[in-house]
Amino acid sequence: MPSTGPARAATSDWLLFLVPSFIWGTTWYAIKFQLGVVAPELSVAYRFGLAALLLLGWSLASGQRLRFDRRTHASFLVLGLLQFALNYVLVYLSEAYLTSGLVALIFSLLVLWNILGARLFFSTRLTARVVAGAAIGLAGVTLVVWPDLTHLGDGRDQALGALLALLGTLAASAANLWSQRLYRRGLPVVGSTAWSMAYGSGLVALSCALRGIPFTFDASPPYLISLGYLALFGSVFAFVSYLTLLKRIGAGRAGYTSALTTVLAMVTSTVFEGYRWTALAVAGMVLVLGGNVLILSRRDAAQRA
Repeated sequence: MPSTGPARAATSDWLLFLVPSFIWGTTWYAIKFQLGVVAPELSVAYRFGLAALLLLGWSLASGQRLRFDRRTHASFLVLGLLQFALNYVLVYLSEAYLTSGLVALIFSLLVLWNILGARLFFSTRLTARVVAGAAIGLAGVTLVVWPDLTHLGDGRDQALGALLALLGTLAASAANLWSQRLYRRGLPVVGSTAWSMAYGSGLVALSCALRGIPFTFDASPPYLISLGYLALFGSVFAFVSYLTLLKRIGAGRAGYTSALTTVLAMVTSTVFEGYRWTALAVAGMVLVLGGNVLILSRRDAAQRA
């Protein structure tokens, strides 16, 4: 009977791992339906504004803590800027140039940035296994993306898309590390996420206003359905699950969700976007997953916990 607690916690961690992985494996494609009539930045503001309202309503109904001091709200503002503003604006813009699967693949580098950031800011040990895994993962991403970057005259646009996705990954990693710092103070996940999404949405909307981007809206079924899916499942359910997992096991290990997410996103892209697999792409995908597994093997994960 003494093992019941740890066993239950392990099962809960697996559930928290699988929920965001499977949801985010499809949201990359859903983002495609947000591009067109509405500016990508404004779609980001709509998505996280709606998600924030849902989370705030959930918090009020369940009696969860929503009142925080000014210093804590400043921390939420930083998280909103990194995670729900910069990160997602860059992702939406990158998908105008790349397939959703390729953007997701580049985001698998989140594992690497999380671990390097944990080393830099939290003095987490960096082992030879981690370095080798990082090198393998980078090589894999290069193999998959390279043919698209050099394809005829589209190479410049493809390179821009890859750069935007890479910058988005760095912003997401910074947000993950900032979240870990926040949760060390014992802050609740739901309330923190609600306020951070609200601030992120507000910052993006303010940026749109200052840049003269028209506040349009698309009432077509594809846009409305994808917006609802991205807000409720891709933002509320997925982020609450992921950030709860991050709070429990740290940014480095939680980042492994990106590996499974990448596989699902590439499958989705193959089915719905007609992504064509080449021998290089298959080899690169194997290297990406192998690098992630090597980085986050049980032995090293125990050292980083």
